[in-house]
Amino acid sequence: MGQNDTFEEIKDRVKDGSDIVRIIGETVELKKAGARYLGLCPFHGEKTPSFSVHPGQQFFHCFGCGESGDVFSFMMKYHSLDFPAALKELARRAQIELPERTSSPAQQERDRQRVAMFAVNLEAAGLFRTCLLQSPGAARARLYLKERGIPEAIQERFQIGYAPAVEEAGWNFIGTRLKGEQLKAAEATGLLVRKEQGGSYDRFRDRIVFPLYDLRGRVVGFGGRIVGEGQPKYLNSPESLVFDKSSTLLGLFQQRDEIRTRGRVVLVEGNFDCVSLVVHGCPNVVAPLGTALTRQQLGLLKRFSDEVILLFDGDVAGVKAARRAVPLFLAEQIKGRVALLPEGHDPDTFVRELGRARLDDLLDAAVELPEFALEQLVAEHGLTLDGKSRIMEELRPLVQAAASELQRSVVIAHFSERLGVEQRQLADLLKGARSQAPVPSEVPVFRAKGREERLEPMSSVQKRLVSHMVLYPQALARLEQAGVREMVAGTMGEVLLLQLQALQAGAGEVEPEDLLAALPEGAERRYVSEVLLAASGIEDSLISEAGPEEELAEILLWLERERLQICSRQLIAEIARAERERDMGRLAVLLKQKQEVESRMRGQGPV
Repeated sequence: MGQNDTFEEIKDRVKDGSDIVRIIGETVELKKAGARYLGLCPFHGEKTPSFSVHPGQQFFHCFGCGESGDVFSFMMKYHSLDFPAALKELARRAQIELPERTSSPAQQERDRQRVAMFAVNLEAAGLFRTCLLQSPGAARARLYLKERGIPEAIQERFQIGYAPAVEEAGWNFIGTRLKGEQLKAAEATGLLVRKEQGGSYDRFRDRIVFPLYDLRGRVVGFGGRIVGEGQPKYLNSPESLVFDKSSTLLGLFQQRDEIRTRGRVVLVEGNFDCVSLVVHGCPNVVAPLGTALTRQQLGLLKRFSDEVILLFDGDVAGVKAARRAVPLFLAEQIKGRVALLPEGHDPDTFVRELGRARLDDLLDAAVELPEFALEQLVAEHGLTLDGKSRIMEELRPLVQAAASELQRSVVIAHFSERLGVEQRQLADLLKGARSQAPVPSEVPVFRAKGREERLEPMSSVQKRLVSHMVLYPQALARLEQAGVREMVAGTMGEVLLLQLQALQAGAGEVEPEDLLAALPEGAERRYVSEVLLAASGIEDSLISEAGPEEELAEILLWLERERLQICSRQLIAEIARAERERDMGRLAVLLKQKQEVESRMRGQGPV
């Protein structure tokens, strides 16, 4: 490969030299089906294969979750690589030599330092782990882990270690085991603290230590919890060339496959909360190192999950933390829900005392974050004229955080309905929120010509609903009556639903092609085009094996069941509230309602 090859030429050569079936087949069991290969999607949990690999066109597509792309996309998504790393790995496998990248001396020195820092962090993690397992001075740490119910298998999974106390190993446990360039690297990572008069001492002392990993499995830093008395209780590595606290999540490296499979991630505040939930059978959990949640962390989670559930303490601090998170979720366009724990509990004590089943009930009853924020504001200010004014003022940052005109329109539409305020009036009151464009009373299409606007991603079930709606517009009225809009709210599906409603209001009967013709260029039009294209051939259509009426009946049944499940989750939350308030009369009524809902759900049978 020549030094003068363009980037596109290099990329094409590596792509042409990569067998996409073999690459994907290393992690997915594929079976030949005509000109393509089918398997279970590695990006979401499923029992029936909907993941298709096309060797001729060199691409993959999942008809269940919508993931698609070429061999580079697969390597980046599945192995959590950036593009340069994916290109380098595929070139290595194809035995294609990449041209050497020229860099400045300063960049070369920076790269050298990063390599040394990763190496010394890995060395330190091994020393801490060995100390926990073998040192007599780590007896208290081992006992503490035993009392917290953290078995050895989980300790090994997270590579939990122990930084010895001064009485056991002196002030320089790490420093005496390193030499030369390793000492400089240890100071650069913050493992060692430099003394003004020369020499250094350990940052972590008498602490249970959690190595912190990036998505490539490199140790970027450490988080330590004091075993004895002392402050601070929790201590993290300082930020460095390899560690950015705002872009790191404890547990994401270990739990990413579980998160990807389950399609949702539970976010807790503490290291031991995270590990304890894993111990008790909730493996799709991460923690943000005891700091406030950041957009960068949400951006990481978006790569593995469509939904994040905040599991916070039910005290004032937990409520405030959840409310502060709302603008971040809107800005990153990721679905967020919040579950507040009963008073006196954190995730660790809750799951240890009440068990996994009660935890699942609590998570299933989690409230959508914008709705939660609004409920909290209503509870705080009331719905008097003055209260509404205060609420709308506090809603301003939420609307400002919305990432697109479409999202702002949806947020304003929802809040205006809840507050009993006209959409245009609310939009005028929030004019300071980034855009002064008027908000229409309904929003059939929220896209400026030539500009992409991203919405919440659709789940596989939502895609099935929307595909049926697009292909069979005559069923729209029955779907609306069954509550389909609530099920696709905030997604592209809601945009298409509103557009179909507008077309039907003007022309009566509508064909799928009419919808395609009415949409401007953009994501919605491409999606409708893909649905129609997939439905045009029997062999390539994996939308549904049933006929339209059978599929509609199944969808209506699912919608009813989903409505009952939402009702059930709401009742669970109200039951928990009645229990806390010891309102026995209210509790009896709620339990009876819950029993009736469960009876109706059982009567439906499987969906």
